[in-house]
Order: sequence, then structure tokens, then C-alpha cells
Amino acid sequence: MAFLWILSCLAFLGAAYGRNCGIPAITPVVTGYARIVNGEDAVPGSWPWQVSLQQTNGFHFCGGSLISENWVVTAAHCSVSTRHVVVIGEYNKCSADVKTQSIRVAKAITHPKWDSSTINNDITLVKLSSPATFNARVSPVCLARANDNFSAGKLCVTTGWGLTRPNAYGTPCILQQTSLPLLSKTQCQKYWGNMISDVMVCAGASGATSCMGDSGGPLVCQEGGTWYLAGIVSWGSGSCSTKTPGVYGRVTEFRSWIDQTLANN
Repeated sequence: MAFLWILSCLAFLGAAYGRNCGIPAITPVVTGYARIVNGEDAVPGSWPWQVSLQQTNGFHFCGGSLISENWVVTAAHCSVSTRHVVVIGEYNKCSADVKTQSIRVAKAITHPKWDSSTINNDITLVKLSSPATFNARVSPVCLARANDNFSAGKLCVTTGWGLTRPNAYGTPCILQQTSLPLLSKTQCQKYWGNMISDVMVCAGASGATSCMGDSGGPLVCQEGGTWYLAGIVSWGSGSCSTKTPGVYGRVTEFRSWIDQTLANN
């Protein structure tokens, strides 16, 4: 009986922690899988882990991904601090929506080997000041595991409120999405040379790309019906060229640091 009780407790804890990560209650619909640059609107609520990082005046400056009720993953170069707000469940950021959750940042922990000159280890973990409430439009993405191998050519999806044109006056109101093929390190180095390291993964060069304002947001890949966070929007063409791959922080390389950091905090 005691053994069965322990198993029941473990099952409950697993359910409470996992909360069916990576499985949106509202199914995404992705054309061709279309562009953040030249954008396609996402289905409302279909990317329930997408967050908007904002200044206290409501200005959106970066994206991020909810990975648990207490933590968000974003890019180190976003320079998140306790002065900022994490808006969860956002879709139209130009419209006041009582269903969104605005939570202050309690702590921002940047990778100890973050290097702004090489853009290596471009990842920050953001701890929320209070837990997010999960619902049909708010749930976490699964983290790619250290041994996951997403092969070149695989179509993945990135989302965000980044510029839809490099010379646009402002970022779009509606959450945008696009499908992008992954590139091998060798393929990506043909564009970016030795700037591409093992802690980076490239996607795109296919008529769509991430742009300014998408930084820190997710690149997710689907396996077996579940979406995994494979990349974090990091850097790319200054003109947001759709003929050049965007570069993302490679989550598989960060997984052990993420696990250790969450366990210690």
C-alpha cells in the first residue's frame, strides 16, 4: 500500500510539474507548415508559451517562452531586469485584454558564459514574481533535451511581435508566426562563417525570417505531437533579409545549465 501511495504521489507531482508541456489546447495553423517578415497572423492562443517582455509603460522589446509556472526563457541580449514586466497570454498587444497576465520579474539569471562580442550563450532565465496561471491560452513549452537531434531540413516554427519590415515604424499588434527549415552548422557557416558556434542553431534563408523585436522568442520543433523549444531568437541580418538564415541559441546545449539553475533557485 505504501508503495502504491508513493507511486500515486509521484504521478501527481509529475502531472503538476509537467502540465502537458508543448501541447496547445488551441491547435496552431501554420501556412506551409508563413513569414514574420511579411507576416502571418497566428491563431489566437495557439502558442500558449509565447510571452511579451515589456517596459512598465507597455513597450514591447523582446519575446520569451514560458517553461513552467515560475520561469521564462529569453535571450541574454534582451537585458531583462526587475524593472520589466512579463505579459503572458498576449495576442493583440495593441488591445487591452483582461485575460492577459502581467507579472513583474523577480530575478533574471544570465548564462555565466554569455559573450556579447561573439553572441555565444545568448540565454537568460527569468523568474516570475508570482506563478503564472495555466489555462487554455497559457501553458508551457517543453524544453529540448540535451540528446535531442533536430535534423537539417526539418520545418520548425518561430513566433513573435518583431518588425514585419526592417524599416517599419513599429512592431505589429498581432502575434506573427512562420515556419522555417533548420540548417546544419556547415550550411549556416556558408552565410556566417566562423561566427556560428556549437551553441547556435540556424533556420530560414527560405523567404522568411525573424526580425528586431522577436529576440528572445521561441523556435519550436514538433515531435510526436509535442512542441519542443529548440532555439531562442538571437541574431541575424541587420536588414532582416529573408535570404539569410536567422541564428538562434541552441537549447540542447543549454539544457543542463537550465536544469541546474532552476534546481538552485
